[in-house]
Amino acid sequence: MTIGSDDRLAGGFRDRANATITRAMFGPFERQVAGRYLRSRKGERFVSIIAVFSLLGIMLGVATLIIVMSVMNGFRHELLGKILGLNGDLGIYSTVGGIAGYDDLSAKIRLVPGITAATPVVDRPAGLKPERGGNYSAGLVRGISQADLRGLKLVSGNILDGSLDKFVGDDAIVIGVGLANRTGLRVGDRLQIYAPDMTATPFGAIPRGRSYTIVAVFQVGFNEADTSFIFMPREAAQILFRMPDMVSQIEVTTINPDRATEFGRDIRRALGDVPVRVVDWTQNNNAFFAAVEVERNVMFLILTLIIIVAAFNIISSLIMLVKDKTRDIAVLRTLGASSGAILRIFLMCGAFVGVSGTVAGTLLGVVFCENIESIRHVIEGLSGTNLFNPEVYFLSRLPAVLEWSEVAQVVSLAIGISLLATIYPSWRAAKTDPVEALRNE
Repeated sequence: MTIGSDDRLAGGFRDRANATITRAMFGPFERQVAGRYLRSRKGERFVSIIAVFSLLGIMLGVATLIIVMSVMNGFRHELLGKILGLNGDLGIYSTVGGIAGYDDLSAKIRLVPGITAATPVVDRPAGLKPERGGNYSAGLVRGISQADLRGLKLVSGNILDGSLDKFVGDDAIVIGVGLANRTGLRVGDRLQIYAPDMTATPFGAIPRGRSYTIVAVFQVGFNEADTSFIFMPREAAQILFRMPDMVSQIEVTTINPDRATEFGRDIRRALGDVPVRVVDWTQNNNAFFAAVEVERNVMFLILTLIIIVAAFNIISSLIMLVKDKTRDIAVLRTLGASSGAILRIFLMCGAFVGVSGTVAGTLLGVVFCENIESIRHVIEGLSGTNLFNPEVYFLSRLPAVLEWSEVAQVVSLAIGISLLATIYPSWRAAKTDPVEALRNE
């Protein structure tokens, strides 16, 4: 074969190679070479091990980020639902003591557009003690009518024992399951309730209180309510706390808690010059929910570092792969592969690790969130420990609320960081001088 025929043969091969390479952005040529580089062979397993750890790092980072963000969302959602379900979206308080003429005020408030309920409530702290012996403890007595308590679905819909039919008169109370378990009381037992003020007698000041019969036990899943709240008929609470014809506040429920501030201004205008102040739930619980939001943002930043560390592993594995494949790169370049094709080959190698880890992490995170309570019970059963103490976390179950917009944000973040990590090693590979590379072999 002559030299001219060799040149024509090489030229024809180069033309076919260029046609194949330029056929698509990531054509069969790039995919085939990238696939060969990703499969470990003898002498290349160390690089593949690093790539596997990079994939696992991204997978765990994405899964952990999705799980933690979902739990934080669920925590906020559950707490907000419990707090608003028990206390209303707004509270109307008198500026001069108790609220008199509360029935008329409640009727005016209900006429405001967007208001679904206005409930007069006597709300006072009290001392508690079982009638048949036991320790003193503190609680919160809420005087409310039977009709209003039935309308409080968070309580009336979660009665474990007894009935609200007997929630009338001056000798009936409803307590939470936590308080019942702590004191050993059940439906039909009696609980002594003491007002915070004392009664003066010739023998000195003595606590003022009396015993009440437990007619029902509820469980709302909110530890503070289950262990501290005591509901009694409003008239009985007015007698106990010496508030004749007055209530402590009027709890208001709206069609949209996020518009509570707007509804509060409407109520203020509707009541005119009545000496009351309107406080919405954002003011009452602002510090608590702000702390939850700050913790959520901090956790997002901290867990993002896991993905960034895994991305650095991609950089190191690709740099080692480029170093190991320098001779191959030089041969491909001499056969007609462009620097762009070399760039795309190593971009595909890094992208495969990043995308595969992200997809696996997303699936793991979503499945974990959907079965988080079952997983918690299994772990608690195996370890014999309580992973979610209601007294610490306020809730009786571990909540998780998946927001798909946040999942998409996490996926985009992980893929973006992974692709950025592949740019520098791929650029170095594309800049390899085939002459110098083959000369050093």
